[in-house]
Amino acid sequence: MTMLKQLACLPFLLLAAVLSAQPKIELIAHATGFTRPVDIAHCSDSRLFIVEQRGYIWVIDSAGNRLTNPFLNIDPRVRSNGNEQGLLGLAFPPDHAQSGKFYVYYTRETDGATRVSRFSLLNGNPNEADPNSEEILLAQSQPFNNHNGGCIKFGPDGYLYIGLGDGGSGGDPQDNGQNKKSLLGKILRIDVNATAPGLAYAIPPDNPFVADTAFRPEIWSWGWRNPWRFSFDRLTGDMWVGDVGQNAREEVDFEPAGVGGRNYGWRCYEGLASYSTTGCLPAAAYTAPVFDYANPSLGRSITGGFIYRGSQYPDLDGYYFFSDYVSGRWWATRQNPDGTFTTGLVGQFAGNQYSSYGEDIQGELYVAALSQGTIYKIKSMSVATEMPDNVTNFSLAPNPTDSTVRVGLELKKRAQVILTLLDTRQSRLYAKKVSGQRIDEVIDLSLLPVGTYFLVVELENGNLVRQVVRK
Repeated sequence: MTMLKQLACLPFLLLAAVLSAQPKIELIAHATGFTRPVDIAHCSDSRLFIVEQRGYIWVIDSAGNRLTNPFLNIDPRVRSNGNEQGLLGLAFPPDHAQSGKFYVYYTRETDGATRVSRFSLLNGNPNEADPNSEEILLAQSQPFNNHNGGCIKFGPDGYLYIGLGDGGSGGDPQDNGQNKKSLLGKILRIDVNATAPGLAYAIPPDNPFVADTAFRPEIWSWGWRNPWRFSFDRLTGDMWVGDVGQNAREEVDFEPAGVGGRNYGWRCYEGLASYSTTGCLPAAAYTAPVFDYANPSLGRSITGGFIYRGSQYPDLDGYYFFSDYVSGRWWATRQNPDGTFTTGLVGQFAGNQYSSYGEDIQGELYVAALSQGTIYKIKSMSVATEMPDNVTNFSLAPNPTDSTVRVGLELKKRAQVILTLLDTRQSRLYAKKVSGQRIDEVIDLSLLPVGTYFLVVELENGNLVRQVVRK
């Protein structure tokens, strides 16, 4: 790689500030006019899909403009009478661009039972689905109208993960969380590309309990009360879960990539506190949360979020953002090099009932405000990321990349630019000085280890810092 002998120290000072500062965020309205939005998803292109609890899914473009027609309308078959019922989850499979298939989780009319179904596009139209194409994969009765879970996500392994609450009421009266034969109080893992006898799906052969007849083979993990939103780290594949508490503790749980079979402790334990331990094992036999907080002093209902892996705000990289639905408090958790976790409060944005997080194809994060009907983009306040005055356009693609990344820069007038690639320890891996009004440079990352790097674009009237992910 080309190296410059003399470079200003500014990129190093700037990156040091980025990596050492506690994240500071603000919320910028991205799209408005929704009715009780409860989920946000993308299908590996620039669009975002917004799920409304009543049974609608809408498409918005990269600028936040909502398309005129809904992507899907299944309102008549969705029961959303209860606060925790409705169309609750949306997931696009890795092959959506080829298959046109997608998956939803909803509570059905007339009895409120859970359905996980597959739908197809209408006549190949990428912006409109066929409501008559429903294929029901899974149905699960619900004894009460709350604790329905509702999060579905495709994992890095291509399997569909499904979060089910404990069946509702309070205190798990049916002990579903610890019932090995019940799907309630569990996160399931299924193969939607195959079938097994009597099922509309197949059981992955490496599911943790596939050879243990005491368990339902769909179970990936158990001991959940109401896992209201889980997500996978797009860089590492680790799973993060926000599990809603009873009346004392709200919790965040962490699961390393590919590690199934864990029991997260409900109803025996609520967060790090004992709840109802009759017939239970000691706390050490269960997987403890990496963070919990007091209910009701700090909040009453956790909304699990995402790890930031975008490129616009490098100071946010590696932080898992989540919030409380009632109090509006936001936290950020980060895993330390020694495997421990550090969590800090990053703000309080009260009054909007933040119901769900989502990420776009680039890894930028968004959050849905249920009562306000607004989708916000999460933005860093720690580092200036706005375009310097002389820049009219900037691009960095593909990102993440497994080989090269192209840096595109259009300026109002000809100028000198310094491009510097740094690792997280601020070691300089690439540097080049270029001049012109239109910059088009390709940086080769193919020989670098998989991980996170930072591109510093130094201009005369300002600087840009962007994260680059080598996958």
